[in-house]
Amino acid sequence: MNKIVRDHYPVANLPEDLREGFADDATVRVVLEVEDKASSEHDIYPGLRDFQTEPKKPLTGAELIKLIEDYQALGHPPVSEEEAVARIRELRDEWDY
Repeated sequence: MNKIVRDHYPVANLPEDLREGFADDATVRVVLEVEDKASSEHDIYPGLRDFQTEPKKPLTGAELIKLIEDYQALGHPPVSEEEAVARIRELRDEWDY
């Protein structure tokens, strides 16, 4: 399969439809591959291909707070810093011999 990779490619050089969600002075990694027509016709999850091509936009502060509130509303209580550190240390210590 033919593949072209460009690291640190300026966003300003991209076509306008690919610039959405990126700062004008940012750089990106561009990978171009020839799509195998046979494999694309038999996708197990055809909607996944469309999902993966959408550029991700950063969350706003309000969106982040909403996600945290939604998570806590599911019954997940907040964790103190001390409890979080204790959990991490416990997991880390499982690997010590």
